[in-house]
Amino acid sequence: MPRPRRRRIINFEPDTTYFKPRGIPMRDLQEVCIAPDELQAIKLYDLDGLSQIEAAVSMGISQPTFARIIKQAHKKIAQGLIRGLAIRL
Repeated sequence: MPRPRRRRIINFEPDTTYFKPRGIPMRDLQEVCIAPDELQAIKLYDLDGLSQIEAAVSMGISQPTFARIIKQAHKKIAQGLIRGLAIRL
C-alpha cells in the first residue's frame, strides 16, 4: 500500500481559467489541464525564480516531488502550445 499523499501548500489563484489558440472555437479544441499544484510550481520556479529546493519548502513537499511536478507541468504546457490545445487552469 502506498504512502498517503502529502498535502501541498498552494497560495496562488490565477485570474484566468483558460488559454486557447485564437480563432478556434472551444468546442473544436481538445484541452490539457494544469493542476493547482503544477501551477503553483510554475509560479514559484519560473516566475518567482526560486530554486527547486526553495520552492519545494514553500509548497511543503520534498525536492524530488517538486521536480516531478514541475516536469509534468512543463510537459503539459508544451503539449498545449505545440499541438494547439486549450490549456485549462
